[in-house]
Amino acid sequence: MQSPSVKIGRDEHVWSFDAGRQPVVTVDPGTIIEIETWDCFTGQVQSEEDTLEKLDLTRVNSATGPIAVRGAEPGDTLSVTLLDIRPNGKGAAMCIPEWGQLIDTVHSPTTRIFKVVDGVVSMNDHVSFPARPMFGVIGVSPESGDVSTFFADRHGGNMDDHVNGIGATIHLPVFQSGAQLAIGDMHAAMGDGEISGTGVEIGGVGVIRVDVIKEKHGGWPITETADAFYTHGTSVGDLDEALQHACEEASKLLVDEWGFSREDAFMFLSVAGDLGIAQYCHPSPGSVIARMRVPKLASSPHPFRQ
Repeated sequence: MQSPSVKIGRDEHVWSFDAGRQPVVTVDPGTIIEIETWDCFTGQVQSEEDTLEKLDLTRVNSATGPIAVRGAEPGDTLSVTLLDIRPNGKGAAMCIPEWGQLIDTVHSPTTRIFKVVDGVVSMNDHVSFPARPMFGVIGVSPESGDVSTFFADRHGGNMDDHVNGIGATIHLPVFQSGAQLAIGDMHAAMGDGEISGTGVEIGGVGVIRVDVIKEKHGGWPITETADAFYTHGTSVGDLDEALQHACEEASKLLVDEWGFSREDAFMFLSVAGDLGIAQYCHPSPGSVIARMRVPKLASSPHPFRQ
């Protein structure tokens, strides 16, 4: 892997995606960047005594950036490839009062500290599992106003999808000149749904490459891996709405980019696609995120025809 030509420390961070925000750095397409990120608690959780009610909640979900990319204009796509994600050695997960499907069965607030060593996450002396590092927050400036890094929408944001891990490319629609990319909320591991409201929240270092696809864009963020692309849909709290957006986005790409009829796209997604849930910690005030996995075929090898 080529060495990064730009490095950005974790103290260059934001708490929202803002249409009027100025970048901390401007780079050319193709640039490889090393970014350091805080954990989602911005260093406030160091032990199991640091439970949610003791935290400053205005310091949650910082995202490193923003990074402007030359030539990225509204109507384009900013493509962000996650070349490497290196978590630190200690992370945390929580049970948060009134959050999640099992909250009525557990004591909350509760914090657990996890160790991460040589690609293995240890919850305690008898529970360990492979790390699956990913970024929960990745997004660009929205079309107007500002959106907290706690939420997800068409600009990306707090997508909380574990497929946004090493090797994935996230295609984000551009709404402002330069796009203004910011990334944070690293997890050493996170399951589909993130049902307690946290993954293994951890700081660390990521290495990314930024590129621009001119005059092509999706309606929502799209994640591309070696064998599939994943369309996303979000909602403030309506799972059906999020699922609908993800399905519609997948169908639109197949029809508009690859010449499928609407009927064929619908049937193909039914027989070969996989509709799933990235984030559904319910109840909670956060976003609901759905995704549709579209397998790559010779007839539709990428999200966009180029």
